[in-house]
Amino acid sequence: MPSTALADTIAANRASIQSSIGAVADHPVELIAVSKRQPDERIEAALECGHRIFGENRVQEAQEHWGGRRDIEGLTLHLIGPLQSNKSEDAVALFDVIQTVDRPKIVRTLAQAAEKIGRTPDVFIQVNTGQEPQKAGVLPSGLADLVALTRDTYPGRLVGLMCIPPVDEPAGPHFALLSKLAARHGLEKLSMGMSADYALAASFGATHVRVGSAFFGERESD
Repeated sequence: MPSTALADTIAANRASIQSSIGAVADHPVELIAVSKRQPDERIEAALECGHRIFGENRVQEAQEHWGGRRDIEGLTLHLIGPLQSNKSEDAVALFDVIQTVDRPKIVRTLAQAAEKIGRTPDVFIQVNTGQEPQKAGVLPSGLADLVALTRDTYPGRLVGLMCIPPVDEPAGPHFALLSKLAARHGLEKLSMGMSADYALAASFGATHVRVGSAFFGERESD
């Protein structure tokens, strides 16, 4: 069980984030608590304060965190890290939302896994708005083809776009670009914004923000 002090701190962090979002956004914004590399006591503290929406970067770590908690009422799990095609079946089995679809091979392996398991998580397409060679995500120029393939191939719902702006550039133009691309393709949901810029992202229309350290506090290994 988490200590009272830890539970109070995380509850206060959560309330502060929600208040900041509410001050700039007139639309619903889902707060995804990024639980990667977080110890069990912090996850328990988040659950204790009523939080039910979490994001994980790796399938295996998510299985360790949530395999024994999957029956918690209202729990929603998002995959927000890169997905290897050989992990597609595990991802479909565990997650409710997969935010990092970024290439045709992933669309196909997710479609095969969904048909095999009979489960269809919602998906987002990750867009490499900064066109960074080291970063995952489809380039904006390739988005139309990937949207079409996903809609034609994946049996579940394509609901939105996700991005991670370059760390050395202002985030606002990237959020604006993602919003423009989503509108162009008739996609309503935008996953953008992290601990440093979630309020800015909400002001640009984010429907989902992915917050780690501002929610849980700095990780012990940081």
